Amino acid sequence: MLFRSWAQVTDPAWPDVARVPDHVGGTHLLVTRHALVRQVLADPVTYRPDNALDAVTPMPATALRVLAGHRFRLPPTLANNSGANHPQIRAIVADALHPARVAAQQPWLTTLVRDRVAQIGATLAAGTPVDLYADLAADLPLLVLARLVELPDAPVDAVKEFARAALELFWAPLDPDRQVALAAEVGRFHRVLRDFAATGGGLAAELRAAGHAPDVVVGALFFLLVAGQETTSQFLTLLLHRLAGEPTVRAGLRTGEVAVADVVEEGLRLEPPIVTWRRVAATDTTLGGTAVPAGSSLVLWLGRAGRDPAVVESPDEFRPGQRGSRRHLAFGAGAHRCVGDVLARMEAAVVVAEAAPLLDGVTVVRPPWCPDNLTFRMPDAFVIAPARASSTEGARS
Repeated sequence: MLFRSWAQVTDPAWPDVARVPDHVGGTHLLVTRHALVRQVLADPVTYRPDNALDAVTPMPATALRVLAGHRFRLPPTLANNSGANHPQIRAIVADALHPARVAAQQPWLTTLVRDRVAQIGATLAAGTPVDLYADLAADLPLLVLARLVELPDAPVDAVKEFARAALELFWAPLDPDRQVALAAEVGRFHRVLRDFAATGGGLAAELRAAGHAPDVVVGALFFLLVAGQETTSQFLTLLLHRLAGEPTVRAGLRTGEVAVADVVEEGLRLEPPIVTWRRVAATDTTLGGTAVPAGSSLVLWLGRAGRDPAVVESPDEFRPGQRGSRRHLAFGAGAHRCVGDVLARMEAAVVVAEAAPLLDGVTVVRPPWCPDNLTFRMPDAFVIAPARASSTEGARS
C-alpha cells in the first residue's frame, strides 16, 4: 500500500493511525487523519524531519560506491533539517521566492502559456493528439524558477531527467541494478550542482555569504530542483487531467462563476503531487491513542488528510470553494511548510486560466500513469485529442 497511497485515498477502512509494513521488512505508522497529520507537522521537536530524504529502498554497496565516486552528499538543509541553521537557510530561500518577486513573473508566464495554448489549440484543430505534460506543463516551473534563482547552465532536459531520477532513487521501491543506474545519473548532476555552488551567483552566493558550507548550498539547490519545480509540473498535469473530467467546473470558469484560485486549491486538495511525507519520533509518545516509540517512522498521508470528512464538506467531490477546501496539507504545515507555495499557486492559476478551454470537446487518449513511489505521483504523460479524431479503443475521459 505504501507505494500507491495516492490510489487508495477513498478506502474507508483505514484507521487514524495504522502500522504498515514496507517492501524491505520495515514497519511504519501511517497517519491518515487531518488533525493528526497537522499535529505531527506542527511539532518538529517530538517528530523530527531527519528521515525526510532517507532512501525508501536501502542502497546496496554498489550504488553507494557510485554516489561516493561523485562525492554525493545531502547534509541537513531544508526538508530534512532539524538543526539550528534551518531558519536562516529557509529565510534566504524564502526571500528568493518572495511573493512580490513571484507576482512580477506572472505577466511573462501568462504570455508564455498563452502562446503554448495557441499552438496546442492549432494542433488539436488539425486533428492531432497533444501531450499536455510534454507540450505544456513539464518545463514551465523550471523556466520560472530560473528567472527567480540563478541556476547552473544546464539543458532543461538534463535537469528534468536528474530531478525525476532523484525522486525515484530516494522514494521508490527499486532493485539493485536500477539503483546503480539512478545513482550514476543523480551523481553526475550533483557534480554540476557542486561546481555551481562554489561560484554561482544569486541564491548560491547569498548562502555562501551567510557562512554556509558548500554542501549546504548544494543541498538547497538540490531541494529546489528536485522537490520544487518537479512537483509543480506534476501538479499542473494532474490538475489538467482532473479538469478534463469536470465539465461543470470548466463551464463555471468560462462564466466567472468559479474562481481560478478556488480551482487551484481544490486541485491541491484532491490531486496533490506529494501524497505522503515522513517524520521520525524523537521520544516515546502517543498519537491519536496509539503508542509511538522513539525512533518510529511516521508516514503522513497528506492525500487522505485532504479528504477528511471532519474538515471538508464533500471530501471526494471536486467543488471549488466548498467548506474546508483550502485546509488541505499539500504544502505541509509548521516550520517546514513549503517555501514555494506562492510560486506553485501562481503557476497553477495561470495554467488553469489559460489552458482549461483546451479541454472542451476533447477525449483523453492517454491519462497520466504514475509509478510506484512513496511520496511523489510523477505522472509521465497526459494525451488528449479532438473527440471526433480519437479512437474509441482504449480512450478514457
